[in-house]
Amino acid sequence: MNIIFFLFASLLTSVAKLLGPGGTKALLAENLLLKQQLLVLTRARQRAPNLSSTHRVLLAYFSLFLTPRRMAKVAVCIQPATLLKFHQWLVCRKYQRLFSSQNRTKPGPKGPSAALIRAIVDLKRRNPRFGCPRIALIISRTFGITIDQHLVRRVLLKHDTPESRGDGPSWLTFLGQMKDSLWSVDLFRCESITLKSHWVLVVMDQFTRRLIGFGVQPEVVDGRALCQMFNTIIAGKEPPRHLSSDHDPLFTFHRWQANLRILEVKEIKSIPAVPLSHPFVERLIGTLRREFLDHLLFWNAGDLERKLEDFQHYYNRHRVHASLGG
Repeated sequence: MNIIFFLFASLLTSVAKLLGPGGTKALLAENLLLKQQLLVLTRARQRAPNLSSTHRVLLAYFSLFLTPRRMAKVAVCIQPATLLKFHQWLVCRKYQRLFSSQNRTKPGPKGPSAALIRAIVDLKRRNPRFGCPRIALIISRTFGITIDQHLVRRVLLKHDTPESRGDGPSWLTFLGQMKDSLWSVDLFRCESITLKSHWVLVVMDQFTRRLIGFGVQPEVVDGRALCQMFNTIIAGKEPPRHLSSDHDPLFTFHRWQANLRILEVKEIKSIPAVPLSHPFVERLIGTLRREFLDHLLFWNAGDLERKLEDFQHYYNRHRVHASLGG
């Protein structure tokens, strides 16, 4: 039965594509499409209509006869939330295709054994000052197992949870209250309506919690692009004496380090794998996503820059937070 339905749907689609838009058939299809929309919208309900499979098939079939210009005028049954959910689904599918395994039948390599994990975690807890290269060297010489520092780092990130030592402020919070010239910087990625990745550099004042600015890069970020984004943000402003950043490999470029030396800015690194050591800019990025970027679409880097400028104006002047006195 399903095969017959799909063959019938394929036949109708092929006929629609052969006929093409324009002429009397386009007018007839538009009238049928509007009639179908009226049947959906005139239901005696006080909420948004639920489209059944039949409605969706008919609306999609009639839309094949319309030109893109007319499509924008008759598409009244689609809500903005539907477009946003569809875009989020496309973004998820994009990263699944990019990073998931193509051959799903063949199992991947097995991870480290439970005994090796316990040995790495116990060695780290007994010697907190040991780094990943030293732990890997000790394990290799003791057990005769060839492991590298990256395996040790992944094991510690997953299995070695640091114990909480109270609810006091982090070092970065403490330094931010003591120093009036400390900025925080971080990077995140977002997708345009055409599924093109854009990198956004966020710079905020740690002392006043105000947004300094945004930098947008539509391509792959390297040391030169990172310096260009940061210098564009601080253009016309007095650079800070201290700048906090995380351990992202992008902040280890030689050009980035040289640019900070030229500006006479001292960099303060956060604690690896501890988001609480870099709290305010991380929370700002989450606020930016939840309250702004998740509710709109952008076309290119210029469009994204204009919208981020609007958010900066709203965040610094109207949104309630610590810099405005509550």
